[in-house]
Amino acid sequence: MESIHGGDIYRNRVRTDFSVNVNPLGMPKAVKDALREAADACEKYPDIAAERLKHAVSAMAAVSEEYLLFGNGASELFMAAVHAIRPKKTVIPVPSFYGYEYAANAADGEIIYYSMKEETGFLPGENFTEWLPGDTELLFLANPNNPTGKLLNKAYLRELFRYCKEKNIYVVLDECFMDFCGRDASMLPETGQYENLLLVRAFTKIFAIPGVRLGYMVCSSAPLLAKVGRQIPEWNLSTFAQEAGVVCAAQTAFIEQSVAYVKEERCFLEDGLRRLGIEVFPGEANFLFLRSEKFLYERLLERGVLIRDCQNFRGLSKGYYRIAVKNREENEALLNMIGALN
Repeated sequence: MESIHGGDIYRNRVRTDFSVNVNPLGMPKAVKDALREAADACEKYPDIAAERLKHAVSAMAAVSEEYLLFGNGASELFMAAVHAIRPKKTVIPVPSFYGYEYAANAADGEIIYYSMKEETGFLPGENFTEWLPGDTELLFLANPNNPTGKLLNKAYLRELFRYCKEKNIYVVLDECFMDFCGRDASMLPETGQYENLLLVRAFTKIFAIPGVRLGYMVCSSAPLLAKVGRQIPEWNLSTFAQEAGVVCAAQTAFIEQSVAYVKEERCFLEDGLRRLGIEVFPGEANFLFLRSEKFLYERLLERGVLIRDCQNFRGLSKGYYRIAVKNREENEALLNMIGALN
């Protein structure tokens, strides 16, 4: 099992993919319609300034248009931040998303890993700032975290961001799964208080459009945001991405429906797995983090079902898995399949 990311349906025979954590309700119909209509505009260059998209996302996120920068997915923004800051030392709490390490390696600096232990709930402890090296220049942080699904409370983050601001440490905060947790848990309304904060979100998860590639960064420091922006190619957003994003930004009712649906299905799937004797760790996102001795990845893949084997996450070992929350029919089928394993 060599894959770094989930979703490798191209090199596996897969009928159902539980390895990628996108909205089980799928793409909104209005977004699908917008993508079809965008084909007629592909003979023209897309708007290099993405003005309609910027206006729409500003209204959706309730942040100033001046705070926004768009990327070809969140991954492009992570890489652009690293190229802009060129940190000599980057800190990444682990286990977490491999994309931070991939981006940090582009700076040819030192990467320091902070181990989040199971006994502390896979969270950075209260002594994290005491541990943080004094010459740290960049900190990557995910909220909620992937693959654990753990959510950091805002009081903790405020103290951490204040400390980092005092120590001149830039923070990239990945909130790509935050839409499933509710706005009250997000640091988005407080970005104006921390000029060292680069908050990143994406349309991928909540709108189920990973193939479109659209993310955005929110930062209240105009010089820092401009510096990051200079690391991004011109016309990095396709016509499809811009048109889809404009429509996505208006899907308030869809987001509310999705949050309620995922919460219900998450509880159903979690309860079912526990009844099967599988350890499920507490979390808040649209996926479950679990541990089992049944060699679930290999045995389910034999049956055409792909889940995320987490043993190649730093800090984890064989037996840890991540499973997306899907619709009721697929969740029931997965539980039945796991239950039938010897």
